[in-house]
Amino acid sequence: MTTVQTTEQSVGPTSGPQQDGPLWGYHFVPNQPARSITSEAAGAFLSAPGPCAPNEFLWLHFSLSNAVSEPWLHRYLTLPDTFYDSLKSDVDATHLEQEGDSLVARIHDVLFDFTFDVPVATTTLCVKPNVLVSAHARPWRSIDQLRAAVQGGQIFRSPIEILARLLRDQANVLVDIVRKAKKRVGPLEEQLLAKRVFVNRSELGSLRRMLVRLQRLLAPEPAAFFRLLNQPPSWISQEELQNLQQAAEKFSSAVSDTASLVERVKQLQEELAALVSEQTNRTLFLLTMVTVLALPINLVAGLFGMNVGGIPLSQHPYGFFFVLSPLLLLTALLAYWAFVMRRY
Repeated sequence: MTTVQTTEQSVGPTSGPQQDGPLWGYHFVPNQPARSITSEAAGAFLSAPGPCAPNEFLWLHFSLSNAVSEPWLHRYLTLPDTFYDSLKSDVDATHLEQEGDSLVARIHDVLFDFTFDVPVATTTLCVKPNVLVSAHARPWRSIDQLRAAVQGGQIFRSPIEILARLLRDQANVLVDIVRKAKKRVGPLEEQLLAKRVFVNRSELGSLRRMLVRLQRLLAPEPAAFFRLLNQPPSWISQEELQNLQQAAEKFSSAVSDTASLVERVKQLQEELAALVSEQTNRTLFLLTMVTVLALPINLVAGLFGMNVGGIPLSQHPYGFFFVLSPLLLLTALLAYWAFVMRRY
């Protein structure tokens, strides 16, 4: 077993901008909790001649905002070009591919201060038999949960086991988001079932956009992991493959729940649009009927209001009633036809 220097505190950012090496790292040995490792000790471990002990590996996490992180990786590790290209990529594309003896993954998760209008975060991983390298530009919720589990003494036997745990943590976070979204959708759905059209349409729209974005970014991950399971690297054991498959299936189930919730929100939007359209049609019908009912009276009033000679019944003592009676009768017949006969 290669001897490395470890400390009780994880590697953390220093006050100077030129901190060299990982943001933090851990050294894993068989059947023992991981211990935090210094940047110098990590470099010595990676530079040591000869193979390391079985099931002994490092997990090193880097911040992309630190300009010296990439030179440190070039100095101590031989990583695929795909990994470095993914670090510089601005495209939010999920992928998991094998290159030589390495697995390169670009996956997504939500931020610490996640709200329904905040975009997700991206991290890039490179998994080798004796080291797991992760890097992100912004804090990542699942990464921090995984780090807390390591600090809490949970034992991981390989980098693939960490990757599977990360996938399960992602699924848990996604399930939590879906649960919170359902709590917001539930009252809106009850209001629509009660035919209340004052539901906030902008809230439904923002919720659907957030869920669609999460689905678009996270849905390719289970498929990428399942493709890996069909043609895994030779250094991954059957037990690790099974563990990874279970994690991928859990994550796939969470993505399916997201898709179901998207469809549910879409149906609510369609129902709300139908209610608003129905209410608008009723309002327009009422205004049209009022206009039609007032048309005879307005027409006669306009004719009799012209200052010209020859207005009939102008000198008759009951002329007003002779004109008003048929108008009221005609208006009553129109109202009966509009509000009674049209129902049949």
